[in-house]
Amino acid sequence: MRSFVYKSVRKPDTYLYLRDEGSFDVVPGDLLERLGPPKFVIELLLDTSRPLARENVATVMSNLSANGWHLQLPPAASESDRLA
Repeated sequence: MRSFVYKSVRKPDTYLYLRDEGSFDVVPGDLLERLGPPKFVIELLLDTSRPLARENVATVMSNLSANGWHLQLPPAASESDRLA
């Protein structure tokens, strides 16, 4: 499955995967507003035999099939980071 990945200019380490290039009309407007203007990062060929670094590839593919988009949030901060 092809996907197109865009990064948020407002939210660090936040990425938006789209099933179709530039199809931002499938993404809720309030979410797009919070993310800011999307910046294209990469086109990926998703396959369950090739894992992603921070996301479950099957979940991403399922969300792309069902909704046309998937949001990758930053990893949760470690407890030491939250206490600093």
